[in-house]
Amino acid sequence: MADPGRRPGRDRENEPRGGQATRKRTGRDAVNDAEQAEVAGSDGNTPDDGAGERKAPVRRTVPYWLSQVPYALVLSTLAAGIVVVAAAYFKRGPAIIAGALLLAATFRLVLPKDWIGLLAVRRRWVDLLTLVTLAVLLIVLAWVAPQLSS
Repeated sequence: MADPGRRPGRDRENEPRGGQATRKRTGRDAVNDAEQAEVAGSDGNTPDDGAGERKAPVRRTVPYWLSQVPYALVLSTLAAGIVVVAAAYFKRGPAIIAGALLLAATFRLVLPKDWIGLLAVRRRWVDLLTLVTLAVLLIVLAWVAPQLSS
């Protein structure tokens, strides 16, 4: 009879189905497994006797604080644009904010991923498309906005 504390079929959850673990690999499958193990164990250089070793190019690493400088520049430009908008300059403010977005797009395009810090949110092309589209929309907004006379 079944144990009242156990659910039926519970002991078979972790067992291989259809004899997966009991099947012996032969022929082509065994060769592929051996090749995969050999490739996984090597460092990718050929031949393995050490005569043909090449060093990978060394990438310069940037300190974390230095990689945030482009982000800080973009944020400070955005803040300046918001202050200008708050001072009732509705044509200049969005233009400055659009300039900040274009600055961010330029940093994203030119600098490597290690150097741009928090500006790298998605893939490069998605970031560029988003930043440039928003900048163009803000430039159009600044162009069409009526000039307030005081």
